[in-house]
Amino acid sequence: MSAGSATIVQNPAARTGSWTTGQVARMLGADLVGPEDLRLTRLDTLDRADRAALAFIRDEKHALKWASSSAGAAIVTHGFEIPGHDATRRALLIVDDADRALIRLLEVIAPAHSAPDSGVHPDATVDPGATLGEGVRIGPGARVGPGSTLGAGATLHANAVVGAAVTIGRACDLRAGVVIEDRCVVGDGVIIHPNAVVGADGFGYRPDPEGRGLIKIPHAGHVEIGDGVEIGAGAMIDRGKFGATVIGAGAKIDNLVQIAHNCQIGRSCIICGACGIAGSVTIGDGAVLGGGVGIRDNVTIGAGAQVGARSGVMDDVPPGEVWVGYPARPARETMRIVAATARLPKLLKRLRRLGVDEEEAGEN
Repeated sequence: MSAGSATIVQNPAARTGSWTTGQVARMLGADLVGPEDLRLTRLDTLDRADRAALAFIRDEKHALKWASSSAGAAIVTHGFEIPGHDATRRALLIVDDADRALIRLLEVIAPAHSAPDSGVHPDATVDPGATLGEGVRIGPGARVGPGSTLGAGATLHANAVVGAAVTIGRACDLRAGVVIEDRCVVGDGVIIHPNAVVGADGFGYRPDPEGRGLIKIPHAGHVEIGDGVEIGAGAMIDRGKFGATVIGAGAKIDNLVQIAHNCQIGRSCIICGACGIAGSVTIGDGAVLGGGVGIRDNVTIGAGAQVGARSGVMDDVPPGEVWVGYPARPARETMRIVAATARLPKLLKRLRRLGVDEEEAGEN
């Protein structure tokens, strides 16, 4: 099997190791164009697939690759013409939205994430003052501090650490090496991927008035994470200086994101990988930050706003607007600036031909 492919694993009701095109079509409610008895054993991309693989076609660019692909079948969004399709040899499964259909398929075939056995592993440490709900799973090397509570069905994987007076909700899944520092609150159904840290001290220092370096500012607050949040591997969410850093219900935070003290992240926000968010930033419900966005302290990103990848946000972003660039501006304004910048070399040549000095032109 090629790297990046996924073996089709049946649900417990039907562990056959493979599906036919007809079975997949019925599960997805797809219109089948081609044989219904082709045997499929995995998902793969069009360029790496063979006859036993199921690919998917979401747009015209991918549709043009079908003729040269060796895939036995593909999930296709309705309305796209697929050049070179031979319905006697290969199958297309036509759906309203190939992306959504693929998600549905992955929900069924993706192997469940491995988890510790029910109960407390002999190599784990649980303080006598902690409270464990029914059906918790605590793996080897994990630790639960005094006064902390784990809700029913919560899972701590190997070497996860829960500090003192922490509240972990029901059915949470804290993967290997996760750290939840003292007094933090985690809602129900939260997934936190390996080596993320919730509740570390914020980054705050002031110059020593006697000139002896820097004085650390204590951070007495905590972090509150809403229900259904997912936090990526290596992400860091700092506790408040006072009060709480808040992550709203349903927010999705990618790997290696830094969220500083006292930030207020709204419901169902999407924050992509390697974003850096400074202290006391407010992000409204449903906002989206592309990868690598940097936001200065005390800025507000409005509800439903979008910020393009690698942008540097220095000012408030109004609700619903799309901003890009460094520094970030409304997308249309940034595109006009980029287009004008691209024309500068030709404009400077014209100025030279006219005998205008470049420094003089810049001053004007």
